[in-house]
Amino acid sequence: MSALDADVFELGSEHEQVVFCNDPASGLKAIVAIHSTALGPALGGTRFYPYATTADAVHDVLNLSRGMSYKAALAGLDLGGGKAVIIGDPATGKSEALLRAYGRFVQSLDGRYYTACDVGTNSLDMDHIARECDYVTGRTVAHGGAGDSSVLTAYGVFQGMRAAAEQVWGTDSLAGRTVGVAGVGKVGRHLVRHLIEDGASVVVTDVHQPSVDRVRDEFPQVTAVESTEALVASTLDVYAPCALGGALTDDVVDVLSAQVVCGAANNQLAHPGVEKALQERGILYAPDYCVNAGGLIQVADELEGFSFDRAQQRATGILDTTRRVFELARSEDVPPAIAADRLAERRMHDVGRLRGLWLNPR
Repeated sequence: MSALDADVFELGSEHEQVVFCNDPASGLKAIVAIHSTALGPALGGTRFYPYATTADAVHDVLNLSRGMSYKAALAGLDLGGGKAVIIGDPATGKSEALLRAYGRFVQSLDGRYYTACDVGTNSLDMDHIARECDYVTGRTVAHGGAGDSSVLTAYGVFQGMRAAAEQVWGTDSLAGRTVGVAGVGKVGRHLVRHLIEDGASVVVTDVHQPSVDRVRDEFPQVTAVESTEALVASTLDVYAPCALGGALTDDVVDVLSAQVVCGAANNQLAHPGVEKALQERGILYAPDYCVNAGGLIQVADELEGFSFDRAQQRATGILDTTRRVFELARSEDVPPAIAADRLAERRMHDVGRLRGLWLNPR
Protein backbone atom coordinates (compact mmCIF):
# COMPACT_ATOMS: atom_id res chain seq x y z
CA MET A 1 0.00 0.00 0.00
CA SER A 2 1.43 3.36 -1.01
CA ALA A 3 1.36 6.55 1.02
CA LEU A 4 -1.38 7.83 -1.26
CA ASP A 5 -3.53 4.76 -0.51
CA ALA A 6 -3.13 5.36 3.20
CA ASP A 7 -3.96 9.05 2.79
CA VAL A 8 -7.16 8.22 0.90
CA PHE A 9 -8.53 6.22 3.82
CA GLU A 10 -7.44 8.85 6.32
CA LEU A 11 -8.53 11.91 4.36
CA GLY A 12 -11.71 10.29 3.11
CA SER A 13 -12.78 8.85 6.43
CA GLU A 14 -16.20 10.55 6.08
CA HIS A 15 -16.72 9.24 2.55
CA GLU A 16 -18.74 6.20 1.53
CA GLN A 17 -16.75 5.43 -1.60
CA VAL A 18 -13.77 6.65 -3.64
CA VAL A 19 -13.27 5.12 -7.07
CA PHE A 20 -10.17 5.43 -9.26
CA CYS A 21 -10.87 5.15 -12.98
CA ASN A 22 -8.08 4.33 -15.45
CA ASP A 23 -8.27 3.76 -19.21
CA PRO A 24 -4.76 3.93 -20.72
CA ALA A 25 -6.02 3.70 -24.31
CA SER A 26 -7.93 7.00 -24.08
CA GLY A 27 -5.67 8.59 -21.45
CA LEU A 28 -8.43 8.70 -18.85
CA LYS A 29 -7.34 9.11 -15.25
CA ALA A 30 -10.30 10.01 -13.07
CA ILE A 31 -11.43 9.85 -9.46
CA VAL A 32 -15.05 9.70 -8.31
CA ALA A 33 -15.76 10.47 -4.66
CA ILE A 34 -19.13 9.74 -3.07
CA HIS A 35 -19.32 11.51 0.25
CA SER A 36 -22.87 10.64 1.32
CA THR A 37 -26.02 9.09 -0.08
CA ALA A 38 -28.03 9.55 3.12
CA LEU A 39 -30.54 11.80 1.35
CA GLY A 40 -30.42 10.13 -2.07
CA PRO A 41 -28.04 9.40 -4.93
CA ALA A 42 -24.94 11.60 -5.03
CA LEU A 43 -24.96 14.35 -7.64
CA GLY A 44 -21.97 16.53 -8.49
CA GLY A 45 -20.00 17.76 -11.46
CA THR A 46 -16.92 16.39 -13.18
CA ARG A 47 -13.91 18.71 -13.02
CA PHE A 48 -11.32 18.32 -15.82
CA TYR A 49 -8.13 19.93 -14.54
CA PRO A 50 -4.34 19.51 -14.90
CA TYR A 51 -3.53 18.66 -11.29
CA ALA A 52 0.17 18.69 -10.51
CA THR A 53 -0.07 15.41 -8.61
CA THR A 54 -2.60 12.65 -8.01
CA ALA A 55 -2.56 13.62 -4.34
CA ASP A 56 -3.75 17.13 -5.30
CA ALA A 57 -6.58 15.59 -7.28
CA VAL A 58 -7.56 13.39 -4.34
CA HIS A 59 -7.63 16.33 -1.95
CA ASP A 60 -9.78 18.34 -4.35
CA VAL A 61 -12.33 15.62 -5.10
CA LEU A 62 -12.74 14.76 -1.41
CA ASN A 63 -13.29 18.40 -0.44
CA LEU A 64 -15.63 19.06 -3.35
CA SER A 65 -17.75 15.96 -2.78
CA ARG A 66 -18.19 16.76 0.90
CA GLY A 67 -19.31 20.24 -0.07
CA MET A 68 -21.90 18.77 -2.44
CA SER A 69 -23.51 16.77 0.40
CA TYR A 70 -23.91 19.95 2.43
CA LYS A 71 -25.04 21.93 -0.60
CA ALA A 72 -27.79 19.45 -1.51
CA ALA A 73 -28.94 19.14 2.08
CA LEU A 74 -29.13 22.89 2.67
CA ALA A 75 -30.92 23.39 -0.67
CA GLY A 76 -33.63 20.96 0.44
CA LEU A 77 -32.88 18.39 -2.29
CA ASP A 78 -33.27 14.63 -1.87
CA LEU A 79 -29.75 14.10 -3.14
CA GLY A 80 -26.39 13.16 -1.69
CA GLY A 81 -22.96 14.57 -2.40
CA GLY A 82 -20.43 13.37 -4.92
CA LYS A 83 -17.84 14.80 -7.25
CA ALA A 84 -15.42 13.60 -9.89
CA VAL A 85 -12.14 14.87 -11.28
CA ILE A 86 -10.42 13.97 -14.53
CA ILE A 87 -6.69 14.61 -14.38
CA GLY A 88 -5.40 16.42 -17.47
CA ASP A 89 -5.62 19.54 -19.58
CA PRO A 90 -9.09 19.76 -21.15
CA ALA A 91 -7.68 21.91 -23.95
CA THR A 92 -5.43 19.10 -25.17
CA GLY A 93 -6.52 15.88 -23.46
CA LYS A 94 -10.26 15.85 -23.95
CA SER A 95 -11.65 13.47 -26.58
CA GLU A 96 -14.83 11.57 -27.35
CA ALA A 97 -13.09 8.29 -26.49
CA LEU A 98 -11.95 9.59 -23.10
CA LEU A 99 -15.38 10.98 -22.21
CA ARG A 100 -17.13 7.79 -23.24
CA ALA A 101 -14.66 5.68 -21.27
CA TYR A 102 -15.38 7.88 -18.28
CA GLY A 103 -19.11 7.40 -18.87
CA ARG A 104 -18.71 3.64 -18.60
CA PHE A 105 -16.98 4.00 -15.24
CA VAL A 106 -19.81 6.21 -13.95
CA GLN A 107 -22.33 3.67 -15.27
CA SER A 108 -20.60 0.96 -13.25
CA LEU A 109 -21.61 2.79 -10.05
CA ASP A 110 -25.23 1.87 -10.87
CA GLY A 111 -26.81 5.22 -10.12
CA ARG A 112 -25.13 5.95 -6.80
CA TYR A 113 -23.46 8.90 -8.54
CA TYR A 114 -24.90 11.29 -11.15
CA THR A 115 -22.44 13.52 -12.95
CA ALA A 116 -22.77 17.03 -14.39
CA CYS A 117 -20.61 19.90 -15.68
CA ASP A 118 -17.86 21.61 -13.71
CA VAL A 119 -14.60 23.43 -14.40
CA GLY A 120 -13.21 22.10 -17.68
CA THR A 121 -16.38 20.30 -18.80
CA ASN A 122 -19.54 21.46 -20.54
CA SER A 123 -22.94 20.25 -21.71
CA LEU A 124 -21.57 18.84 -24.97
CA ASP A 125 -19.18 16.70 -22.91
CA MET A 126 -22.15 15.44 -20.89
CA ASP A 127 -23.82 14.37 -24.13
CA HIS A 128 -20.76 12.25 -24.99
CA ILE A 129 -20.71 10.74 -21.49
CA ALA A 130 -24.42 9.98 -21.75
CA ARG A 131 -23.83 7.76 -24.77
CA GLU A 132 -22.35 5.24 -22.32
CA CYS A 133 -24.10 6.24 -19.10
CA ASP A 134 -27.64 6.68 -17.80
CA TYR A 135 -26.65 8.86 -14.86
CA VAL A 136 -25.82 12.21 -16.45
CA THR A 137 -27.30 15.67 -15.91
CA GLY A 138 -26.38 19.06 -17.34
CA ARG A 139 -26.90 17.85 -20.91
CA THR A 140 -27.61 20.16 -23.82
CA VAL A 141 -31.11 21.49 -24.33
CA ALA A 142 -31.23 19.56 -27.62
CA HIS A 143 -30.97 16.35 -25.61
CA GLY A 144 -33.56 17.35 -23.03
CA GLY A 145 -31.08 18.74 -20.53
CA ALA A 146 -30.77 21.93 -18.53
CA GLY A 147 -27.87 23.25 -20.57
CA ASP A 148 -25.37 25.59 -18.95
CA SER A 149 -25.82 25.34 -15.17
CA SER A 150 -23.80 28.53 -14.66
CA VAL A 151 -26.95 30.54 -15.41
CA LEU A 152 -28.72 29.60 -12.19
CA THR A 153 -25.48 29.32 -10.24
CA ALA A 154 -24.95 33.04 -10.81
CA TYR A 155 -28.62 33.77 -10.15
CA GLY A 156 -28.42 31.98 -6.80
CA VAL A 157 -25.24 33.80 -5.79
CA PHE A 158 -27.01 37.06 -6.54
CA GLN A 159 -29.91 36.00 -4.29
CA GLY A 160 -27.43 35.20 -1.50
CA MET A 161 -25.76 38.57 -2.02
CA ARG A 162 -29.14 40.28 -1.68
CA ALA A 163 -29.66 38.51 1.66
CA ALA A 164 -26.21 39.64 2.83
CA ALA A 165 -26.87 43.24 1.75
CA GLU A 166 -30.11 43.14 3.70
CA GLN A 167 -28.23 42.09 6.84
CA VAL A 168 -25.51 44.72 6.51
CA TRP A 169 -27.23 47.71 4.89
CA GLY A 170 -30.92 47.08 5.53
CA THR A 171 -31.83 46.70 1.86
CA ASP A 172 -31.68 43.73 -0.47
CA SER A 173 -30.48 45.88 -3.36
CA LEU A 174 -26.85 46.23 -4.44
CA ALA A 175 -27.53 49.59 -6.07
CA GLY A 176 -24.73 52.02 -5.36
CA ARG A 177 -22.45 49.32 -3.94
CA THR A 178 -19.05 48.42 -5.36
CA VAL A 179 -18.69 44.68 -5.98
CA GLY A 180 -15.39 43.03 -6.86
CA VAL A 181 -15.74 39.83 -8.88
CA ALA A 182 -12.67 37.58 -9.05
CA GLY A 183 -13.15 35.22 -11.97
CA VAL A 184 -15.47 36.16 -14.82
CA GLY A 185 -15.79 32.86 -16.63
CA LYS A 186 -19.14 31.18 -17.05
CA VAL A 187 -20.59 32.02 -13.64
CA GLY A 188 -18.83 35.31 -12.97
CA ARG A 189 -19.97 36.81 -16.28
CA HIS A 190 -23.64 36.07 -15.50
CA LEU A 191 -23.20 37.46 -11.99
CA VAL A 192 -21.80 40.72 -13.40
CA ARG A 193 -24.95 41.08 -15.51
CA HIS A 194 -27.22 40.73 -12.45
CA LEU A 195 -25.14 43.28 -10.54
CA ILE A 196 -25.12 45.83 -13.34
CA GLU A 197 -28.87 45.45 -13.81
CA ASP A 198 -29.30 46.04 -10.07
CA GLY A 199 -27.30 49.27 -10.20
CA ALA A 200 -24.01 48.15 -8.67
CA SER A 201 -20.54 49.30 -9.70
CA VAL A 202 -18.44 46.29 -10.66
CA VAL A 203 -14.68 45.68 -10.64
CA VAL A 204 -13.41 42.43 -12.17
CA THR A 205 -10.27 40.39 -12.65
CA ASP A 206 -9.42 37.06 -14.24
CA VAL A 207 -6.23 35.24 -15.18
CA HIS A 208 -7.83 34.63 -18.59
CA GLN A 209 -7.72 38.02 -20.35
CA PRO A 210 -10.28 37.09 -23.07
CA SER A 211 -12.85 36.54 -20.29
CA VAL A 212 -12.22 40.05 -18.99
CA ASP A 213 -12.40 41.48 -22.51
CA ARG A 214 -15.71 39.73 -23.12
CA VAL A 215 -17.26 41.18 -19.97
CA ARG A 216 -16.01 44.68 -20.73
CA ASP A 217 -17.30 44.45 -24.30
CA GLU A 218 -20.73 43.55 -22.95
CA PHE A 219 -20.62 46.01 -20.03
CA PRO A 220 -18.26 48.92 -20.81
CA GLN A 221 -18.91 50.47 -17.40
CA VAL A 222 -17.12 47.59 -15.68
CA THR A 223 -13.61 48.33 -14.35
CA ALA A 224 -10.86 45.70 -14.69
CA VAL A 225 -7.76 45.28 -12.54
CA GLU A 226 -4.72 43.15 -13.28
CA SER A 227 -4.84 40.64 -10.45
CA THR A 228 -6.85 39.23 -7.58
CA GLU A 229 -4.36 40.87 -5.19
CA ALA A 230 -5.15 44.25 -6.73
CA LEU A 231 -8.88 43.56 -6.55
CA VAL A 232 -8.77 42.54 -2.90
CA ALA A 233 -6.78 45.66 -2.07
CA SER A 234 -9.39 47.86 -3.78
CA THR A 235 -12.12 49.73 -1.93
CA LEU A 236 -15.06 47.32 -2.11
CA ASP A 237 -18.40 46.81 -0.45
CA VAL A 238 -18.69 43.18 -1.58
CA TYR A 239 -16.03 40.68 -2.59
CA ALA A 240 -17.22 37.84 -4.83
CA PRO A 241 -14.69 35.00 -5.33
CA CYS A 242 -15.86 33.17 -8.45
CA ALA A 243 -12.78 31.21 -9.51
CA LEU A 244 -11.18 28.18 -7.83
CA GLY A 245 -11.27 27.42 -4.10
CA GLY A 246 -9.09 28.64 -1.24
CA ALA A 247 -9.65 32.30 -2.10
CA LEU A 248 -10.11 33.44 1.49
CA THR A 249 -6.68 33.20 3.07
CA ASP A 250 -5.43 34.96 6.20
CA ASP A 251 -3.64 37.52 4.03
CA VAL A 252 -6.80 38.27 2.05
CA VAL A 253 -8.89 38.69 5.19
CA ASP A 254 -6.28 41.05 6.66
CA VAL A 255 -6.46 43.51 3.74
CA LEU A 256 -10.07 43.12 2.64
CA SER A 257 -12.13 46.32 2.86
CA ALA A 258 -15.42 44.68 1.85
CA GLN A 259 -18.14 44.24 4.45
CA VAL A 260 -19.59 41.23 2.61
CA VAL A 261 -18.02 38.17 0.98
CA CYS A 262 -20.37 36.29 -1.31
CA GLY A 263 -19.20 34.41 -4.38
CA ALA A 264 -19.62 31.33 -6.54
CA ALA A 265 -16.32 29.53 -5.88
CA ASN A 266 -16.41 26.27 -3.95
CA ASN A 267 -14.41 25.77 -0.74
CA GLN A 268 -13.52 29.44 -0.39
CA LEU A 269 -12.14 29.18 3.16
CA ALA A 270 -8.44 28.34 2.83
CA HIS A 271 -8.39 26.57 6.20
CA PRO A 272 -10.53 26.14 9.32
CA GLY A 273 -10.56 29.31 11.36
CA VAL A 274 -10.82 31.76 8.45
CA GLU A 275 -14.56 32.02 9.09
CA LYS A 276 -13.80 33.28 12.61
CA ALA A 277 -11.25 35.77 11.30
CA LEU A 278 -13.87 37.17 8.94
CA GLN A 279 -16.35 37.51 11.78
CA GLU A 280 -13.77 39.22 14.01
CA ARG A 281 -13.13 41.78 11.28
CA GLY A 282 -16.87 42.44 10.92
CA ILE A 283 -17.07 40.90 7.45
CA LEU A 284 -20.28 38.98 6.73
CA TYR A 285 -19.50 35.74 4.89
CA ALA A 286 -22.27 34.10 2.88
CA PRO A 287 -21.27 30.40 2.90
CA ASP A 288 -20.26 29.31 -0.58
CA TYR A 289 -22.24 26.07 -0.79
CA CYS A 290 -25.34 27.90 0.41
CA VAL A 291 -25.31 30.63 -2.24
CA ASN A 292 -23.86 28.69 -5.18
CA ALA A 293 -26.46 25.91 -5.08
CA GLY A 294 -28.37 27.28 -8.08
CA GLY A 295 -26.41 25.15 -10.54
CA LEU A 296 -27.12 22.01 -8.54
CA ILE A 297 -30.79 22.94 -8.37
CA GLN A 298 -30.79 23.48 -12.14
CA VAL A 299 -29.28 20.11 -13.08
CA ALA A 300 -31.22 18.26 -10.38
CA ASP A 301 -34.41 19.47 -12.02
CA GLU A 302 -33.52 17.31 -15.05
CA LEU A 303 -34.35 14.27 -12.94
CA GLU A 304 -38.00 15.37 -13.08
CA GLY A 305 -37.96 16.47 -16.73
CA PHE A 306 -36.34 19.88 -16.98
CA SER A 307 -38.30 23.11 -16.59
CA PHE A 308 -36.19 26.27 -16.43
CA ASP A 309 -38.99 28.28 -14.84
CA ARG A 310 -39.45 25.69 -12.09
CA ALA A 311 -35.70 25.47 -11.48
CA GLN A 312 -35.37 29.26 -11.33
CA GLN A 313 -38.24 29.46 -8.85
CA ARG A 314 -36.47 26.92 -6.65
CA ALA A 315 -33.17 28.81 -6.99
CA THR A 316 -34.92 31.98 -5.83
CA GLY A 317 -35.30 30.16 -2.51
CA ILE A 318 -31.57 30.67 -1.93
CA LEU A 319 -32.52 34.16 -0.73
CA ASP A 320 -34.56 32.73 2.15
CA THR A 321 -32.07 29.93 2.83
CA THR A 322 -29.27 32.46 3.23
CA ARG A 323 -31.48 34.51 5.53
CA ARG A 324 -32.03 31.38 7.68
CA VAL A 325 -28.28 30.84 7.88
CA PHE A 326 -27.69 34.41 9.04
CA GLU A 327 -30.54 34.17 11.56
CA LEU A 328 -29.12 30.98 13.08
CA ALA A 329 -25.62 32.48 13.15
CA ARG A 330 -26.94 35.46 15.05
CA SER A 331 -29.10 33.46 17.48
CA GLU A 332 -26.34 30.93 18.28
CA ASP A 333 -23.50 33.49 18.08
CA VAL A 334 -21.47 31.52 15.55
CA PRO A 335 -20.02 32.42 12.15
CA PRO A 336 -22.40 31.86 9.20
CA ALA A 337 -20.21 29.03 7.89
CA ILE A 338 -20.82 27.08 11.10
CA ALA A 339 -24.51 27.92 11.06
CA ALA A 340 -24.84 26.62 7.49
CA ASP A 341 -23.07 23.39 8.47
CA ARG A 342 -25.44 22.93 11.40
CA LEU A 343 -28.55 23.36 9.25
CA ALA A 344 -27.24 20.93 6.61
CA GLU A 345 -26.13 18.37 9.21
CA ARG A 346 -29.49 18.48 10.96
CA ARG A 347 -31.30 17.65 7.74
CA MET A 348 -28.85 14.90 6.79
CA HIS A 349 -29.29 13.38 10.25
CA ASP A 350 -33.06 13.79 10.58
CA VAL A 351 -33.98 12.62 7.08
CA GLY A 352 -30.93 10.48 6.35
CA ARG A 353 -31.54 8.19 9.33
CA LEU A 354 -34.72 7.07 7.56
CA ARG A 355 -32.79 5.94 4.50
CA GLY A 356 -29.24 4.85 5.24
CA LEU A 357 -26.99 3.83 2.37
CA TRP A 358 -28.65 4.55 -0.99
CA LEU A 359 -28.94 1.72 -3.50
CA ASN A 360 -30.57 1.90 -6.91
CA PRO A 361 -34.12 0.63 -6.24
CA ARG A 362 -34.54 -1.24 -9.51
